[in-house]
Formats: sequence, C-alpha cells, structure tokens
Amino acid sequence: MSDLNGNGVQEAKETIEATAKTMKAVEAQVNEAFAGIDVAVPEAVRTVAEKTVKQSREAYENAKGAMEEAVEVLEKSIDEAGQGAAAINRKVIDITQTNLNTGFDFAKDIAGAKNVAEIMELQSAFVRKQFEILSAQAEEMRALTTQVASKTTDPLKDHVTRSIDKVVSR
Repeated sequence: MSDLNGNGVQEAKETIEATAKTMKAVEAQVNEAFAGIDVAVPEAVRTVAEKTVKQSREAYENAKGAMEEAVEVLEKSIDEAGQGAAAINRKVIDITQTNLNTGFDFAKDIAGAKNVAEIMELQSAFVRKQFEILSAQAEEMRALTTQVASKTTDPLKDHVTRSIDKVVSR
C-alpha cells in the first residue's frame, strides 16, 4: 500500500518539477519570439507587463510551495498509517497467541478433570475469565485504533487548518 502511495507522492513531485520546466520553456520561447522585434513599447505597458509577470511568478511560487508542503504532509500521514497498521497487526497476533494459550491451558485442565462436576466448574470459570480477557482486549484494540487514526489524520487536519488560516488572514 505504501508503495502505491509513495508512487503518487513521487508523481506529484515530478509534476511540480515538470511545471517549473514548462514555465521556463514558455518564457524562453516568448523571449525568442520577440527577440528580433524592435518596436517601442510605452513605459506604462512595460510597467504593467513587468508587474503582471512578477505577480504571476509569485503566485506560481506560492502554489508550488503549497503543493510541496501538501505532498510532505501526505507522506507523513501515509508513514503514520503504515506504522499504525503494523502496530495493530502486532497487537492482533499478541491477542491471538494469548487466547490460544488460554485455550490450550483450558483443554489441559479439562483433560485432568476427575468428574463431570469438575468439568462444569472448569468450564464456568473459563467462560467468566474469557469474558474479562476479551473485554480488556477489545478496549486495548479500541485505544490502539483510536491512537493510530489520530496519528494518521492529525497531520492532514493541521495542514488544512493552517491553509485555511493563511487564506483567511490574507
């Protein structure tokens, strides 16, 4: 999954670089197209054109910076999701191992029982203990998944909040 998302991040970076190259190529073509023309341009037109170019370049740089920042935030969020998935998988394996060991211990106890009454007593105690264990395990999983979800989405929420604050403050 992270390879697929990593490719998307790489594609975004490549798109940013390609856009910068395209802007430079267009600028070079415009300069080349008008290089041989010797027509006097009124000062007011030249001033407006220079101001427009400057504003366009600033807008491009701002957009490029915002896109690069968004890509970095997305990478961080994807990394957190991967680490969280690994932590959840480890917890599931741990819980499964605990439950299997408990089941084997119960089977051993049942095998050693001397009569049906003892088997019923062991069964009743096992069921009570399992409900307690399963309840605790469910709480552990809830806490872990909540933590993973928070770590995965917090960078995105923070980025969106900062972006909105920037727009509002302008």
